[in-house]
Amino acid sequence: MSTLQVSIDVSGLGSIEALLGRLNPFQGEQLLEALARLIRESVRERLIAGGPSPDGAAWAPNSEGRTPILHRSGALARSIDYAVAGSQAVIGSGLIYAAIHQFGGTIVPKSASRLAFSIGNRQIFAKKVTMPARPYIGLSADDRAELVQAAVLYLRRLFG
Repeated sequence: MSTLQVSIDVSGLGSIEALLGRLNPFQGEQLLEALARLIRESVRERLIAGGPSPDGAAWAPNSEGRTPILHRSGALARSIDYAVAGSQAVIGSGLIYAAIHQFGGTIVPKSASRLAFSIGNRQIFAKKVTMPARPYIGLSADDRAELVQAAVLYLRRLFG
């Protein structure tokens, strides 16, 4: 699974830090579940829109010239999910090609002399294919602000 572990350091934010310390494990997991759901939806929206990366950088165009770049069938966006356990939330995809899109890399044939694939109506044979990184999992500045706002609202509902 292409994964990203997000941790937020609240040390120095006195009132929030004190409130988080008062959460029981169930409440903490509820909060993480809500935050992970927000991140999942942001990642899905980013894929459907065709970027940009969480840091705001545009994705490299694909060789088909297709946009949105990482949304041909919608399978990658639909595969984005999360898991919450204890004090951790993991967001990612179980698709075999998810990591190559997130991190980039070179694909080489495993048991043949060449890779074979199609681009449009053209059949392509290549010794290797280098994929640029197109980060889609991560937190943009807007995502961070939305997560802080959601956490504050949750804590206010609990503690007034």
